[in-house]
Amino acid sequence: MPPPLLKVTDLCAGYGRSQVLFGLSLDVPAQGAVCVLGRNGAGKTTLLKALAGDLPAMSGTIEFDGRNITTMPMEQRARIGVGYVPQENAAFSNLSVRENLQLGAIRQKDRSGIDEVLAVFPKLGSRLNQAAGTLSGGERKMLAIGRAMLGRPRLLMLDEPTEGVWIGVIEEIAEQLQKLATTMAVVLVEQHIELAMRVAQTAHVMERGRVALDGPVAQVKDDPRLLRYLAP
Repeated sequence: MPPPLLKVTDLCAGYGRSQVLFGLSLDVPAQGAVCVLGRNGAGKTTLLKALAGDLPAMSGTIEFDGRNITTMPMEQRARIGVGYVPQENAAFSNLSVRENLQLGAIRQKDRSGIDEVLAVFPKLGSRLNQAAGTLSGGERKMLAIGRAMLGRPRLLMLDEPTEGVWIGVIEEIAEQLQKLATTMAVVLVEQHIELAMRVAQTAHVMERGRVALDGPVAQVKDDPRLLRYLAP
């Protein structure tokens, strides 16, 4: 097996004196999707923030392509290929769709990347001059994913990309995530369990800041412990 693109070992993280992650370890391959499941409060968002550099690690290591990035600033992680779409406030509401995409493509010499995003999410093409804050929930999610794609990430992490999104748009987002996972690494935190397991090949189920269950999606899906870890 080739070495993982992302390797997390014994990661501990939290907020001030409140520890949320306890010795968490997981690997993400260079291509394909991994889903992270769990109840609200299990530590899923904290995990993504720590991986993105938005939250410092208390201990443990985060390696990206063999390089230790545990203490690397968030903006530097973005430059080396770590993309992150947070659950909320992932777009600049007062800026137009066009301006949001231009910010995402600021390091590109031409607009080819923006054209690629509009090909993936054609709905955005008719909203280019519209303020991002006036978009529907699904369109804002598409914009956030598209802007992250413009950073040319090798790893794309998404926190609840279908939250508050109409079912028809959910299917569109799921289809595009499946396509993205054929060319890069995707880490998906998602409450829509069926969708997450359709997009991902591997699942990690969190319980109180630890990985309680993991493995190939088909194996995890049939594990009798899954319902116990996901039940409210």
